[in-house]
Parts: sequence; C-alpha cells; structure tokens
Amino acid sequence: MLSEGFLEQVLARAGLSAPVLFEEVTRSTNDTALAMADEGAPEWTLVAAAHQTAGRGRLGRSWLDEPGRSLMFSLVLRPRLPPAHLGLISLLAGSAAAGAARECGASDAWCKWPNDLFVGESKAGGILAEARVAGGRVEHVVVGVGINVGEPPRGLPGAGAVVGAAEGELLEAFLRFFKHKYQPGHPAFQAAVVAGYGEVCRTIGKTVRATTVDGRLIEGTAVGLDDTGGLMIEAEGEAATVAFSEVLHVER
Repeated sequence: MLSEGFLEQVLARAGLSAPVLFEEVTRSTNDTALAMADEGAPEWTLVAAAHQTAGRGRLGRSWLDEPGRSLMFSLVLRPRLPPAHLGLISLLAGSAAAGAARECGASDAWCKWPNDLFVGESKAGGILAEARVAGGRVEHVVVGVGINVGEPPRGLPGAGAVVGAAEGELLEAFLRFFKHKYQPGHPAFQAAVVAGYGEVCRTIGKTVRATTVDGRLIEGTAVGLDDTGGLMIEAEGEAATVAFSEVLHVER
C-alpha cells in the first residue's frame, strides 16, 4: 500500500531525495505535480495517488482506474534539453515502464510508440509527459505514469495489467530503471534512449497508418526511430517521420 513514508523510502533506495505527496483521491497527479513544479519543486519530486477522478492520456483521452488496481504517479524533472528533444523523456519512461513490468513478472511487456505499455496484446499502461517551455528553454517536465496492476479495470475491452505485481514493487523498479538512464547532460543520452526504446518497441517492423509532421496521412512500414525519438516510416519508396501522431498498428 502506498503512503508518503513509502514514497520517501522508494526514492531513498533509488539514491534520491525529493519532496513526495500521496493522496487517496486526486483529480490528476500530473495536475498536482505541474502546480508544484510551477512553484519551484525540485527535480524528482514524486506525486502519487490511489485514485484519479480526471486522469488523462495523450490527445485529451481519459485514463480510467479502479482504486487498488492501478499505479499512478508523476515525477517532476528539470532536464537540460532543447524543446525539440523532449520526446526522449517519454521514450525513456516507456522503456523504464516495460523494464519494470518485466522485472515484476510480465515477461511479455512491450511498448507501442510513443507512449503505451502493453502486456501481451492488451494495453496495461500509458505515459503522459507535459512540459513548461519559456524563452526557448525547458523549465520543467512532468512525467505521468499509469499502469494497471493485479487485474485490468472492469468494463474496458482490450485493457491489460501487470498481473501479480504490487504498486510499490512496480514503482521502485521503474525508478531504478529510469534513474539509471536519465542523464540528459551526457553526450550519448539521445542515442542511448533511442536504442533502449527500440529494444522494447514492437511498433518497429509493423505496418502503420499515421499523420506525418507535415500533415500527410501515410501508411507504410515503421522502420525505426530518428535521433529525437520520431517514428520513421517507409511507404512505396517514400520516407517520412511521425512526431506526435497517433499510430494504428495495421494487422494484415
């Protein structure tokens, strides 16, 4: 069972020290963490909740949870990165989520680009990174993570979960994976994040349909990631990159 005391212990075991906040019920851990970041909360500030009433994912979607069946938390980060490279933070969180899920027993955990965690063929979690950028500089990034544990929410077709894992166990594994690779000032950071995500991303090699950065709808084969984490697609001899679009895996 999560608590503020437990969150402090988890951070300490990861070699970190930062403010923590745990709420039984909140609107959104990202909303709370963003407000704290705006007020100057330091890097690694950790916000978690047992239940969200207005959790959200990418493109305005809702994230639904059942109390006791989801790990939901947000981290405040202050990376020294150009705004164009912020997608790397989401990919790193995806790699950490997949690694943590595998460590906690979900050996078939993988990522769908850019921010979904799957276990087998079922979506078990998602990531939402929200940044504040001012004067061309990243002030802070809040990374929100939601992962179903034990059993998926009832009444949601296609939902999955990291079966058998406890919230605290999964959170601790995530923080260890993420902290180990989170080195935004290192010259090899970009390449390391892209390579690590490529190892757990099953979108690569799939036939996909998506909207490119210049607004064109394209269907082709996802062949890899560029150096900022964008998805590269080849279609009838043409190459294109997708940065912030939805991607549909097309089964044939």
